[in-house]
Amino acid sequence: MTGKPLNVLFLCTGNSARSIMAERLIERWGQGNFRGFSAGSHPKGTVHPLALRIMEEAGLPTDGLSSKSWNEFAEPGAPVMDFVFTVCDNAAGEICPVWPGQPITAHWGVPDPVAATGSDVDRVMAFRTAFQMLETRIKLFAALPFAKLERASLVRRVQEIGRIGPGTGEGSVA
Repeated sequence: MTGKPLNVLFLCTGNSARSIMAERLIERWGQGNFRGFSAGSHPKGTVHPLALRIMEEAGLPTDGLSSKSWNEFAEPGAPVMDFVFTVCDNAAGEICPVWPGQPITAHWGVPDPVAATGSDVDRVMAFRTAFQMLETRIKLFAALPFAKLERASLVRRVQEIGRIGPGTGEGSVA
């Protein structure tokens, strides 16, 4: 690592669940090597209660979380991102702002738990599944040998991580 934490921005359309969970997960599994941020193209304005519940159950802090626009991170004075990951298919298909600093980008699509239907148990399971997919990918990302990888190899690795689906365990892309 470079000695200073790397900034990672997770994007979603509503910024109410997946990107918010990823923001906290990168901070946990990055062990001080990463600073997590999240935003949305059309933020809902609030964090989904089930996202907060799942994070609290996992022992992640939820204080200070908010649903915000991705425009905040493209403005002068915003933190410069090292990585930008879309976690929903809608955000991946939208025209994103120009991110200062030429961050490495990848699409890490995760099914939207907010869109889940069915019983309360079904909806909670959708949030847990999304959380687990994000956690697996973030653990793999945080374990990459950053100091040994050229930019092109790093780009390939983060794109590979985005293709890891549910139930694939904690394989390796290192």
